[in-house]
Parts: sequence; C-alpha cells; structure tokens
Amino acid sequence: MFRLRFIDRLKFFVERQFVKGASYQLLIVVAVIGLISLLGGMLVLPIGDYDEHLGNAVWWAFLRLTDPGYLGDDEGTWRRIVSTWLTVSGYVVFLGALVAIMTRWLIAIMEHLELGLTPVSLKNHIVILGWNNRTVPLLRELVMSTSRLGRFMRERDIKRLKIVVLSEQVSSEQIQLLRADPGIGRRSKDIILRSGSPLQPEALHRVACLQAAAVIIPNESHGPDSLVTSDVESLKALLSIYAQAREREQPLPFVVMEVEDVRKFSVASRAYPGPLEIVAGDATISRLLAQNIIHPGLSELYGELLTAHAGNELYIRPAAPYAGLAIAELEARCPDAIMFGLLRPGADGDLHTHLNVASDEILTKADALVLMARSFDETEPEARAPSERRVNRRVTIADPEAPPVQQRKRLLILGWNRRVPAIITELASYQNYEFDVDLVSIVPADIRTADIARYSEVAGRVVCDHVEADYMVEGELRRLNPARYDSIVLLSSDRLSSGEEADARAIVGYLVLEEILQGQHRQPQILLELSDPANEDLLASNSSETIISPMILSHMLSQVTLRRELRLVYDELFTAHGAEIQFYDPSEYDLPLEASFSEFEGRAAALGETALGIYRSKADLHGKRLQLNPVRDKAMDLVSGDQLVALITL
Repeated sequence: MFRLRFIDRLKFFVERQFVKGASYQLLIVVAVIGLISLLGGMLVLPIGDYDEHLGNAVWWAFLRLTDPGYLGDDEGTWRRIVSTWLTVSGYVVFLGALVAIMTRWLIAIMEHLELGLTPVSLKNHIVILGWNNRTVPLLRELVMSTSRLGRFMRERDIKRLKIVVLSEQVSSEQIQLLRADPGIGRRSKDIILRSGSPLQPEALHRVACLQAAAVIIPNESHGPDSLVTSDVESLKALLSIYAQAREREQPLPFVVMEVEDVRKFSVASRAYPGPLEIVAGDATISRLLAQNIIHPGLSELYGELLTAHAGNELYIRPAAPYAGLAIAELEARCPDAIMFGLLRPGADGDLHTHLNVASDEILTKADALVLMARSFDETEPEARAPSERRVNRRVTIADPEAPPVQQRKRLLILGWNRRVPAIITELASYQNYEFDVDLVSIVPADIRTADIARYSEVAGRVVCDHVEADYMVEGELRRLNPARYDSIVLLSSDRLSSGEEADARAIVGYLVLEEILQGQHRQPQILLELSDPANEDLLASNSSETIISPMILSHMLSQVTLRRELRLVYDELFTAHGAEIQFYDPSEYDLPLEASFSEFEGRAAALGETALGIYRSKADLHGKRLQLNPVRDKAMDLVSGDQLVALITL
C-alpha cells in the first residue's frame, strides 16, 4: 500500500515538472541519465578494473548510455549484459526523450513566433489597427501608390517602408491571402502581422505605435443590435495611443481614423490632441451614392481618382516655387495635367480648399496646387510657358438670392442598412432637387422611420414611403413597377452574418430587377452597392453602376495616410454645394461632334468651369466609359449620348 502511494506521488511529481516547460523536462531527463549511469557503474564496479573508483565506473556507464559504438569493446558476460541494458536505455531516454523534448520545444517556439506576439523593432513604419474586409485593399493601395509612397518615404528618410497589421488572431490564411494578391505579391515580405486587440495597451506597444510614421484605424463593423459600435472601439484605441504617449512622454503619431457616424468628428478631435485626420466612412459612401443618383457615372470617376494605377489621380504639389504666377500661366506649363484647384491657409491658419479657381488667381508661397494627372511627373511645370494661355477661366458663383430651379426625382431603394438615414439626409441637402423615395425592406417600417428621424431633422425634406416586402421575390418587386422610377438603388444589408451573404441577396435582386426591366421602354438608372471586395468582378458586364464600399474607403484611407491634405479635397467634392463634378450634353457648350478636348476646355472656362473629360454612352472593350484628361489636340469624336465632364462651382 505504501509502495503504491509512493509511486503515485512520484508520478504526480514528475507530471508537475513536465508541465512546467522544456527546461524542467530537460532537468528530469538529465536526472534520469545520471541515475542510470550511477546504477550501471555500481553494477560493473565489483568486476571491473576501475582502480576501485566509482567515478570511473559511472563514466564507463555514461559512455555506453550515450554512444552505442562502445558496445563492441566490452568483454565478459556480465559487462556485456550491463552494457546492452545501458545502450537500450540510451536509445529510450537519451535519444528518444531528449529529441522529443527538444523537438516540441522548437515547435512551440515557432508556433509562438507565428502567433505574432513578438514586439516589432521598427521606426517610421505604418501601422494598421485591425483586420477586416478592407485590410487587403488598403495594403494593396499603400504598396501600389508608388509616387505618393516615394515622397512619403523621402520626407521621413525611410529607405524601405514596413507595414505592421494588428489582427485579433494571426493565421496562415492571412499570410497566404497577402502573397496571392496580385497587387501585393512580393511586397508581402514588407508586411508584418501581429496578434492583439487595438484596445490593449500591450498590443499597441507590440506594433510600436508611438514610433510609427502613421497609424490607420479602420472601422470594424458590428451588428445593428450591438451596444458597442465600431466608433466606440476606434475612439478607445485613439485614447489608448494618447495615454501610452503621455505615460512614456513621447510625441503623438499621425493617425488616420475612420468613423461611421459623422457626428463623432468633434468627439475624436477632442480625444486626440496630436495630428489626426478623420474619414467619415458612412457619410462618404452616402454622399457618393447621393451624387450618383443625381449625376450617373460619378462612381466610375471617383473609382479612378481614388485607385492607384487606374488612370488619373489627384496630386498635391507645393506652389512656393511658382509664387507670383497666375493660375493660367501655371496651367499652360502643365500640358498633361488639369488644374483642379489649390489649398490656401485661411485666417485661422488651417488649409482651406479652393477648387475650380479663376485663371487670374495669383499664387502665394503658402499655397498648395491640386492637379489631376496620370502620374506625379506629369504635374511638374515646364520651365518655359507657351506664348498663349491654355484657358481663361472666370468663375462666377450663383446668386444666393435667386430661387433654385426645382427638379423632382423618383427613387426606389431596395434593402436597408445603417447608411440609409445618411443617404436621405444627403439627398435633402440638394436644394435644387425634390425626391419621392420608396424604401423596400423586410425591416419593419416603424424601425426605419425612427432611424431616419433620429439621424437628422433635415431628412424630413425628402418624402419617404416605407414598403415592407422582400425585393428578391419577383412578384413583389414587379408590383412596384420599377420602370416608373428615375433611379433604383440596391443596398447590401448589414443585418446578415457576412458581407458575402448580403452581397448575394443584392446580386440576386439585381438579376430579378434586370429580368423585370427587360424590354421596357423606360430604363431607370440602377446603382448597386456591394460590401465584399471579392464580389467586384461578378457583375463586370452589368449595365448598373457598382460601388464597392470597402474599396472606396480603403482608397481614401491610403491616400489620406500618404498625403493628408487630400482629405480636404475629397470632403469638398463629396459635399453638396461648393465645387461639384457634373455631366453635360455637348450641345450645352455649342461644340461640334469632332471638337477637340482643347476646344472643350476653352468653352468650359468661358462659363467658369474646369473641363475634366468625356463620359461615353457605350463602354469600351474593358467596360470603361470614362475618359479623364484626354489628349488635348485630338478630336473627341463625340456620338449621340456622350456627355462632357466638368468641375463647376455652385
């Protein structure tokens, strides 16, 4: 009974040592080797010639235990028996247990390293706090924005930029996803993944937030019934960075933060006294959807401007070398670029956006030029200006006392998500338009009405009619008579478990709608919103305009990170009033069909507008209809249905 209890206690003791880790496991193995060596030495000591010294006998036993090669040197039956026993014990204990412990130890180390729990030792890197459906597009935009990225690195004296992504759980799937992305590819080795939550101070230390050149906080979507919104988590992460900087007495890094609710702007600004740029995610998408309803084709335009290597982009260049020159003179020196406007410090010291600027405006040293071109090199002014001005723009602002010309639009919104109240509010901000909006969703009408009223009082200017129905049912959709609407918007729901499921409903709804509208004399504009970038190419040949919300926001976050002044430009473009991009029939400029883009520039400038490009009535082989910044002296070859794109001031 006592022996059994002793064995049990011994087993329990050994087990507790083994669970403590590899170091304790190795100590047990060493102790067992020592015990076997001692026992083997004592067994051969009486018959051996070891000068009657136990240490020599133990050494003999240890050599047989660790090296089987000594087995053939022994003579005598007893010695060979003991030697064989020692050799077999060596295979089991020395080779088996020791190798197993070391292997498990090395595997544990590698698994620990793969978890991304090791702090990074970097400076002037970019940190992204969170992994979601827009992380890969965001990384793709960062690494592909070569010109902006190059200037970003030169300004900070960086030879090789590293990007650190903080994810709740690092996995091999994430690494494979980065390597397989065609825009990232080999650059994936410059992307470091670390595990942790942005709400944990140790996780922020793990990614070296305080040493970063820029920190990006994208929004993480939550369900509509969640008490903790993504804005709350983003604000908490912002406060954590601030608290860590105060504790360590280090300067605050530059932060680009995305918020869902535009009303959280002031809260975020008060919470973080350091350099901060805020991108309103829902407001941006809502403004883009509202503008597309009024001006079809804008989604393709903004998609090009916001995407690296997709054509033309907006670039910012200091105006100090050209101080004293008029805008017209600088335009003449940039034959391959279009002068979008400028950024100028106001009385408060902050930069203010001035787009569609008059040609006689004189540049100052503090100004920054906003130009649209295919590359940053094309924005470099030539040393000598041509003898003639390219344009002579005289900008006139509409009389605020004049009564607005009212236009009425019928709008059908299929589906429901958190952005609908913001869309209604944006539509209400256009004083020249009146909207009759029918909202079709399985969400109860009283909930939708309350959400809209809670968001803004201005939304009441838009007449809304709530219909409780499933737009995926052909019979219910057919009863709505879609052909009688001017525009139809299909929204990706945020009430489903994944963006894939939400997009599946929206895509099927579009196919049902297309079937109903087939053969109809009147074809309304169709605007389709998707939430999963993986579905971008599913409807590549469709006749609708498609907006991939995460892609748009990823583009904006990356561009503002690399050039923070661009946020001011996009805020101006996405907001009602001020500068706005519009589409016009060529007849409004009294242009012949064979006119060149240079002639369009002159006619637009005479009306106080900036010519941007052409929106074709039919798409080309690549599915593209928009031609921004075309060759100036070449005939545009306009056909019926083509529209001209211009930047105007309202």
